[in-house]
Amino acid sequence: MLRDYLVMYDIRDPKRLTRVFKTMKGFGRHLQYSVFRCEMPEVDLIRMKIKLAEIVDHRKDQILMFDLGPMSNQEERLVDYLGVAPSKADTAAVVV
Repeated sequence: MLRDYLVMYDIRDPKRLTRVFKTMKGFGRHLQYSVFRCEMPEVDLIRMKIKLAEIVDHRKDQILMFDLGPMSNQEERLVDYLGVAPSKADTAAVVV
């Protein structure tokens, strides 16, 4: 079953930041500078965590992964924002 994840990161080194960004492009949709929305099964979440763990400095960097729930609950989600409106494809996520 597909689940919806919001992934954001704070990477201290520019080279690691670039590697994390390129890795994340393979797993989800880029929403903002260090934020991705990923729709994937648990097996892909595990693969993503393994790949990211090989890149980050566990003493300096941080990656947060928020589980927004099953994709089947998509219609119940709303987006609230300030400033530039998100693209229509991104309006199904809930950000609290």
